[in-house]
Amino acid sequence: MSIERIFPPNAPTPRGPYSPAVRGGDFIFVSGQGPVDPKTDKLNSGDIRHETRQVLSNLKTILEGCGATMADVVRCSVYLKDGSEFKAMNEVYAEFFGEHRPARTTIVCEFVNPMRVEIDCVAYKPENPARK
Repeated sequence: MSIERIFPPNAPTPRGPYSPAVRGGDFIFVSGQGPVDPKTDKLNSGDIRHETRQVLSNLKTILEGCGATMADVVRCSVYLKDGSEFKAMNEVYAEFFGEHRPARTTIVCEFVNPMRVEIDCVAYKPENPARK
């Protein structure tokens, strides 16, 4: 199995010493994404729906840069600043995943910056499609 660190074009610049995505064999691990506008590379603050939409757009861009789609996602972790915003976050989340419902964990936590949501994911996309 090979390991590849991936820095897709049009994705936000990492804020620390990590890769936006890492492919390990048939799995793609996407680092937690915040609501950063990749065009300005700045936090794109707003209400929870706005921020969730930006976060999931970033995940989608990174997955596409790895040759995968949202339908290939098998697991997500969602981190929320405020648990009372779960329902609104979940509505936007459902728009992006539709019937492709990955396993998910949602955690309420405190962030060191003013963002409201962060999401990471794992996708399954065989390196050799014949093995699928």
